[in-house]
Amino acid sequence: MTAATLAALAALLAGMPGASGTAGASGTAGAAGTAGAAGAAKPRASLPQIERQVMCVTCKIPLNVAESTQADRERAFIQSLIDDGRDEAQIKRALVGQYGASVLGLPADHGFDAAAYLVPLAAVIALVAMLIVLLPRWRRRARERDPGGDAPTPALSASDAARLDSDLARFDRG
Repeated sequence: MTAATLAALAALLAGMPGASGTAGASGTAGAAGTAGAAGAAKPRASLPQIERQVMCVTCKIPLNVAESTQADRERAFIQSLIDDGRDEAQIKRALVGQYGASVLGLPADHGFDAAAYLVPLAAVIALVAMLIVLLPRWRRRARERDPGGDAPTPALSASDAARLDSDLARFDRG
């Protein structure tokens, strides 16, 4: 998987992209003025957006649902980075530097951590391939066991036919 694919996957898991405010929306003209045209094109990170993507290092749950003092310290740290005008990638790098890689909600896209993305994908591909191979065999074996599957049903005896007719007539009247 490429880094762009993983970034798109992370954006989908984190919520709607572009849901945060734009640069200068908080009323800080200094951050918007120094960023210029390049900063206007890049959306500014927001606390709720980052909270959905990182974990509380003590609770081991997403920061947006954590209610510990450590989670409050992480939120304050993130807010100070946002106030400094840092973007999402810079904030994540600072969080990893401060708290370690366990703060990120998603595993890395390289090395052993890539297995978190590749193993489920390989399992799905293997199951589909197995069905493609085995399904025709199962159908063929079922036809071989029952070669006359479309054979006509045997005729009713005279007594069974008379009983069926009387039952049907009784239900028609009823």
